[in-house]
Amino acid sequence: MTERPDNRIVVGMSGGVDSSVAALLLKRHGYDVHGLYMFNWDEDEDGYCSSAGDYQDALRVAELLDFPLHRVSFAGEYRDRVFRYFLAEYEAGRTPNPDVLCNREIKFGVCFDYARRLGASRVATGHYARSPGDGRLLIPHDRDKDQTYFLHSVDAGRLRNALFPIGDLVKEDVRKMAGDNGLPIHNKPDSTGICFIGERPFREFLERYLPARPGLVEDERGTTIGDHAGLMYYTIGQRKGIGIGGASGRPEAPWYVAAKDLSRNVLIMVQGRDHPMLMCRELRATDVHWISGSAPALPLACRARIRHRQPLQNCTVHASDDSLRVVFDHAQWAVAPGQFVVFYVGKVCLGGGIIDNAMIEAAGGVPTRA
Repeated sequence: MTERPDNRIVVGMSGGVDSSVAALLLKRHGYDVHGLYMFNWDEDEDGYCSSAGDYQDALRVAELLDFPLHRVSFAGEYRDRVFRYFLAEYEAGRTPNPDVLCNREIKFGVCFDYARRLGASRVATGHYARSPGDGRLLIPHDRDKDQTYFLHSVDAGRLRNALFPIGDLVKEDVRKMAGDNGLPIHNKPDSTGICFIGERPFREFLERYLPARPGLVEDERGTTIGDHAGLMYYTIGQRKGIGIGGASGRPEAPWYVAAKDLSRNVLIMVQGRDHPMLMCRELRATDVHWISGSAPALPLACRARIRHRQPLQNCTVHASDDSLRVVFDHAQWAVAPGQFVVFYVGKVCLGGGIIDNAMIEAAGGVPTRA
């Protein structure tokens, strides 16, 4: 951000420290800053959605930095474009990542369009990412906070008109900058939970929308070892909240979710984090999105991650009909169908796709679905 622009820019304000410092930096660089706060979930009686308090925090920052703050509801769009997908994936026994779709459809979708109606040519957010203005998405300076995994589905056309002002900073410096400039949210904890829905008891929330189907829990030999509350409540690699103790022979070894058999409504668990059924060298990815708009030459030797904040892993990506076959140099732990695999060359994020199935080591390369 070395140039002094004369045009207007809209900053997505969440009420947190990252978006607030993004707005602060843009003001310093001479932008005509307008803030935009989005209400994307209808308030409920349980009090888990913190949007009212977050809006007040965003408003205090906007008043302190002297820029207008607009508020708008995209609740209908969120339910149609993100939440329906979220429920459908859980109903299919998979583990979705709604933040990816939320960025594409809401923050860089309808929010981007709304910013244009406010007279802005560009939008900015508090994501830890970088984009040099040519449509590429780059890993940020703070590798531990890298959010390119969640942004990989945004089109290059939108990225050309997006700014990530804190992409060259580390989190500690962001908080210090907020405190040094008197921003009232400098010590506010980072938000967690489902995008725009907030932190709440997940099982209670999900059962409002999907009927639970309790069933049996089996070990890898098919022996019944307990009961589950519904396959949608569990994800591959999960250890806590299952209610299965140690077994004779290895009473000290914890149990992990290894697979889901939807046809029988059975949850399959194994003992030990290093169990072969939790390891995967190859996976199939569908619904692939390349940021540039076209696929690179395949096969491609690159790096990938199968979950947010995972260290990048060496792999080779192959074309396979209407999907991709991803082969890792080293076995990956707890590959969860429904999550995303995201690809990188150097610091550039190329795009990614939804994990459809994984070839687990214990099955000799046989695909296992959710």
